[in-house]
Amino acid sequence: MIKLSQAHVLGTIIAFLLGIFIVPLVIYYSQKNHLIDVPNERKIHHGQISRLGGVAIWLSVIITFLLLVLLSYYPKGQGLSAIITGGFLMFLMGLIDDIYGLNAKFKLFIQIAIAVIVMLLGVRIETLYNPFGQNIELGLMSYPITLLWIVGITNAINFIDGIDGLAGSIVSISSLSIGLVSLALNPTQPITALIAFILMGAMCAFLTFNYNPAKIFMGDSGALSAGFLLATLSITGVVKQSQGISMYLPILILALPLMDIAFSSLRRIMNGSSPFVADAEHIHHKLLHAGYSQDRLVLLLASFSMICALLSIFVVTTKSKFIIIPLSLIGVLLVLNIVSKLIKKKED
Repeated sequence: MIKLSQAHVLGTIIAFLLGIFIVPLVIYYSQKNHLIDVPNERKIHHGQISRLGGVAIWLSVIITFLLLVLLSYYPKGQGLSAIITGGFLMFLMGLIDDIYGLNAKFKLFIQIAIAVIVMLLGVRIETLYNPFGQNIELGLMSYPITLLWIVGITNAINFIDGIDGLAGSIVSISSLSIGLVSLALNPTQPITALIAFILMGAMCAFLTFNYNPAKIFMGDSGALSAGFLLATLSITGVVKQSQGISMYLPILILALPLMDIAFSSLRRIMNGSSPFVADAEHIHHKLLHAGYSQDRLVLLLASFSMICALLSIFVVTTKSKFIIIPLSLIGVLLVLNIVSKLIKKKED
């Protein structure tokens, strides 16, 4: 049974209302100071659009969090300080990149450094569920596995931020799913759920200005900080609290960005280029080239993400092992893609 507290509802509403107020101010400031995203050969938008949406998103999240503390909702929980600190550092790095531009390798180095900080503060994947026997204690391997998860999800959200409304929709749906799953587990994780719902409220407000035709983009400051929050919240609220197969629910919840970053990284490596250099060959780009409009494409991919979210909630509320089926399908898709890439590369 999922029970929302007053704090969860209040946090979502406050974050949304703050976002509705802050986003237009950020748009005005960006245009006045020429902090805008100019179209190029890789980008599909027209006109000069604010790229500082992450400022509005992060301010909505952190102000809401502080307001709830002042209203005597004292959130305490494992990894909370690490998540807030790491989220701010990721936002700050993204903001500098949005304004001045940073080298891709340097950004990766900073992301790894932030991930190491939060791991040292206790946000780690320490155990993996083994359906055939005792759970696997990772020991020192917990560090590289956690690092791969945090940096991977952080960049995965940034990678899918390529058309109006897509990344924001995926983050909103994933936040909702992580929040509800965190409340359905035993013991419940109300602090993880609170931050997830606050992020959802802030992102929904941003989306009202980001759907096609967008008036603002979230930029790296928004995509990287949101991706980081999803990655760390999924660890503290789901992975660390699950005793069984529910531990793997974040893979299902974040299936779309995970598949996109896996396909993209593999393609770039096999083509001899860096997996961290942006291109126009992501899932959404391919579907656009196939003739889908931006609106239909967002609806299609958001629907897929919603189905994954609903499946994850179904699994955790019914204690079902039904998750094996969608997780297996995701695994098969990844393997098939790898094989097809290898065959194509050999033929070329």
